[in-house]
Amino acid sequence: MSVVEQIPLPAGQKVYFASDFHLGTPSLPQSRDRERVIVNWLDAIEGDAEVIFLVGDIFDFWFEYKRSIPKGFIRFQGKLAALTDAGKRIILFTGNHDMWMQDYFTQEMGIPVYRQPRVYEIAGKRLYIGHGDGLGPGDFVYKRLKHVFENDLARRLFRWLHPDVGIGLAHSWSRRSRIRNQTRAENRFVNEDLEWLFQYCREVEQHRHHDYYIFGHRHLPLDLAVSDTSRYINLGEWVSARTYAVFDGIDLQLNTWAS
Repeated sequence: MSVVEQIPLPAGQKVYFASDFHLGTPSLPQSRDRERVIVNWLDAIEGDAEVIFLVGDIFDFWFEYKRSIPKGFIRFQGKLAALTDAGKRIILFTGNHDMWMQDYFTQEMGIPVYRQPRVYEIAGKRLYIGHGDGLGPGDFVYKRLKHVFENDLARRLFRWLHPDVGIGLAHSWSRRSRIRNQTRAENRFVNEDLEWLFQYCREVEQHRHHDYYIFGHRHLPLDLAVSDTSRYINLGEWVSARTYAVFDGIDLQLNTWAS
């Protein structure tokens, strides 16, 4: 976390942040409708977007076999390719649903893929960005599972399954997990003391100041003061809320895409 990447922000340009598209769920027609909405959003911001951060769980499941990737999402991938071909910068973080990304997006579209939070300095502001899964106190069962899933041996073993079997099993497990998690009390905001990503931000802030902490994962659009000069932003999700953040070099705001 010691490396800070500097990103210049020309006058009139902005930085956009979105997460938790969960493309692929809960059904193909619903996912395709959401995909079109996301592409429309990307069309709308293309003119003034200097950088677009996609902050994890972009897909409800993603696994790259040696010579194949999950079927679908072609409109979204085509738009990303068009953006990068036009010189737009896109930075992608993995989440807990698409942690098995490898180098497809980097090789095909020039999009770097990061698995851990990173720090950026933009227009004199320090931004701490990551998906957010496995951070903060508690959730020990998931943290152990994440350690297993991120293991290279687990990836190799899964690759031995035929894509029809492996991807089918993964989608089935993912849908059950999402339905179960949507009903859990900890996925609702109660107060700051129980917001574990907020507590994580406070802990990090004690050691090094950041103007903004930007995460996804919680499916809750949140804007909370970590200190007098620091804010925790959670980007929410696009399954129902369609929320995102935009930074103009002066302030960072949460918005809702209504089109």
